[in-house]
Amino acid sequence: MTQTQIKPKHRESIIQSLRAGVVPRAGQQHIQVGRHDEVKALVADIDRIADGGASIRFVIGEYGSGKTFFLNLIRSIALERNLVAMNADLSPDRRLHATGGQARSLYAELMRNIATRSKPDGGALASIVEKFVSSALAEARSGGVAVEEVIRTRLASLQELVGGYDFAHVVEAYWRAHDTGNEDLKESALRWLRGEFTSKTDARTHLGVRTIVGDANVYDQLKLFARFVRLAGYGGLLIVLDELVNLYKLASSQARNSNYEQILRVLNDVLQGTAEGMGFLLGGTPEFLLDTRRGLYSYAALQSRLAQNQFATGGLVDFSGPVLSLSQLTREDLFVLLSNIRSVYALGDPAKHLIPDDALEAFMHHCSTRIGDAYFRTPRNTVTAFVSLLSVLEQNAQANWRELLGAVTIQAERNPDLDGEIEDDPSDDELATFRI
Repeated sequence: MTQTQIKPKHRESIIQSLRAGVVPRAGQQHIQVGRHDEVKALVADIDRIADGGASIRFVIGEYGSGKTFFLNLIRSIALERNLVAMNADLSPDRRLHATGGQARSLYAELMRNIATRSKPDGGALASIVEKFVSSALAEARSGGVAVEEVIRTRLASLQELVGGYDFAHVVEAYWRAHDTGNEDLKESALRWLRGEFTSKTDARTHLGVRTIVGDANVYDQLKLFARFVRLAGYGGLLIVLDELVNLYKLASSQARNSNYEQILRVLNDVLQGTAEGMGFLLGGTPEFLLDTRRGLYSYAALQSRLAQNQFATGGLVDFSGPVLSLSQLTREDLFVLLSNIRSVYALGDPAKHLIPDDALEAFMHHCSTRIGDAYFRTPRNTVTAFVSLLSVLEQNAQANWRELLGAVTIQAERNPDLDGEIEDDPSDDELATFRI
């Protein structure tokens, strides 16, 4: 039998994340199941971005259905295909549009989490700028021209975009700092690119520029950065935003509509072909999309653009539109998922499996009895319980899986509060923090 070796560090990362009900940042390929068509559609989007195009997808699914896992999987694929990826979760303090610093806070979070294939865990901004400078230096040496001339020529295309002149000036300042060993100037340039300057006076003093990244120009800055990473030798920029349900929860209709207007601006840029080398993945719940009072459908222009294909009914699908509704996992998918988790515990060695296939089937029957059909449609609770079972078996060699399942079932019958029902209230903040 072919064995898939699993690194111990990936094993620990996956187990700890699944136990806590959150998405592992590494090793997702070891537990990914199902959704082949959805992955294929987004891989095509990645290829389009790498060819200089643009894409936007709204990944819609219930709490616990696998949205965040899916988003992280696509992010990992983008990194492997030489794209730069940045990701952030929206929250009351991080929005697409604001006047009190929340949009700039979202930008700063995206820049903190910026990742490349060589730095998949984030913090890759400095290495991206260094790569741009190094490639310019190599081109200057091979062509026998000044490095400054090569850099200015490369950055000239940025100046046609909003804010492009100052962006190019800051990158040139980084080069001067690199060339002269001025670490303070280099750090100032990175701080400006990360959106950490809060005063235009400070930016002018340290870098000689008159603008900073603020609430009003976050999207313009992202477009500039998308073009810059291509100049640095990457395929493009993928921006992953999760928990967009926080826009749906905004109490102020004016604040919601302002954020929806920003989404409409991005959507129009992508659909009209004016955005280049960048893609957006936006994760949200069905309420966030479909609610005609508070969701995206409450904004008429978005509702018309995001409406489902009326011919995709009766089992027919259409993955070409901007909305990608995650299909439910089948019982067969869940069986494979549990098998994969069992394999992770055994580091990919079948001889070290803690339980046999019969135990997987018994556990699924146990979940079906306690939770109902929701156990495979929103698998987070099921996965967390399964990891807990394996943890007990791993640490207690004398334990028997049949007795453990039987004991839990008896306990649930005695105490209905332990029945494992899945919470349906989308306003439950504790539930919203889990993102498998």
